[in-house]
Amino acid sequence: MSACNFSIPFTKSVTDVLAKAKKTVEGQGGNFNGDENEGNFNVSIFGNTVIGSYAVKGEELNIDITEKPFLVPCNMIENFLKSQLN
Repeated sequence: MSACNFSIPFTKSVTDVLAKAKKTVEGQGGNFNGDENEGNFNVSIFGNTVIGSYAVKGEELNIDITEKPFLVPCNMIENFLKSQLN
């Protein structure tokens, strides 16, 4: 069962959105793997790991967070990603 699931709409090309996502995750010392259809990522936040996957559906990036710190709410992760990708 996933810890969080949300979608982020985008208007740029999927290539640009995923390049920005990869840069953001790797800039935090994480790993980002995948293609223009789906992939996965992990990143450490305050010493805790966030693990998730993504799938591109039309002009939406569907994010599934499978592991996150207990004290970090899903909406905080969602808002951070939206701010970084738009």
